[in-house]
Amino acid sequence: MEAEKRQRLQYNLQWFAKDGPGGEKTEPATEKKLREAREEGKVAKSKELTSAFDLIVLFLILKIFVTMVGNGFIGVFEQTYKLIPDFLSMYAMDVSPQAVSSFFSDVFVEMLAISWPFFLFGFAVTLLVSILQVGWKVSGKPMQPKLDRFNPVSGFKRIISKDSIFEFFKSVLKIAVIIYVAYSSIKDHQDELFILYDIPLGQAVALCGDIIINAGLQISIVYLVVGIADYIYQKFRFNEEMKMTKQEVKDEYKNTEGNPEIKGRQRQRMREASRRRMMQDVPKADVVITNPTHLAVAIKYDPEANRAPVVLAKGEDYLAQKIREAARENHIEIVENKPLARMLYANVEVGSEIPPELYQAVAEILAMVYNMRE
Repeated sequence: MEAEKRQRLQYNLQWFAKDGPGGEKTEPATEKKLREAREEGKVAKSKELTSAFDLIVLFLILKIFVTMVGNGFIGVFEQTYKLIPDFLSMYAMDVSPQAVSSFFSDVFVEMLAISWPFFLFGFAVTLLVSILQVGWKVSGKPMQPKLDRFNPVSGFKRIISKDSIFEFFKSVLKIAVIIYVAYSSIKDHQDELFILYDIPLGQAVALCGDIIINAGLQISIVYLVVGIADYIYQKFRFNEEMKMTKQEVKDEYKNTEGNPEIKGRQRQRMREASRRRMMQDVPKADVVITNPTHLAVAIKYDPEANRAPVVLAKGEDYLAQKIREAARENHIEIVENKPLARMLYANVEVGSEIPPELYQAVAEILAMVYNMRE
């Protein structure tokens, strides 16, 4: 029974965690993972927000240029109908597809010249909104073919996934709201629609244009609200998908920065090498200032090499004891001065000159040591 219990305890429960062998994804994504996801084309972007701005710009341009566009299209239609008899008389009964294509290509060019503001502003707004959402980063990886996309099992999973169901209900709700707004807007002008047959063509076109533009602007504003909500959701969903487990963060840190244990051992070896070099310099010191047992600082003054005394070694507790032992072995004076020892240990690095505010105190000790030697 005891052997069976020990056998059960050997299993790693992390393998049964919610999100796989690494445990639950609770850590925010690192910069490296976000950068790799961006290169793959995975970003928090809302198509609804881009479409909403496109619609707003479209109907605003229509509202501004409606007269010019309407007159232009009417002029094209009038010119086209006037040229039809000449076209038929020219070709008589021998009307070829090439002739018809040539005739309507001229009409298409004229209509394109009238509608160019819509294409220009639409492209500019789409590009600008996309850059504002995800920044400027061109990546061709999303267009590369992937074999898993041709897998029917994967395709079926995508069709019945949680995201596809959410997108379906979002589309249904969006269409219902747009239909309601459009119906409410047109219903307010129902009395005007009944007199279309009694007014001239130009006034009828202008009236229909105003109704359509006003309804379009209302729909665009509603669509903008939907787009903002969708962008917030896409941002939240992207952050949730990019989250990492603690194990993934550790593995990434190991791959990028190196194993923490190895780096710790390297730092330890560097500290030991620094201490060895420092202890080798203790015999060169003029004096060792102590606390008396807690701290020890070895100082040397060479007027030809330095402008001020230099700290050759310092340490506390065990290292301080080693410095004192080295000083005794090399017949270096040991002077007890608690305030000065604390100041030197806390403010001066090994190999650095002492600060000017300590010149007087250190000079007095060095003078005493030189007198004792003489």
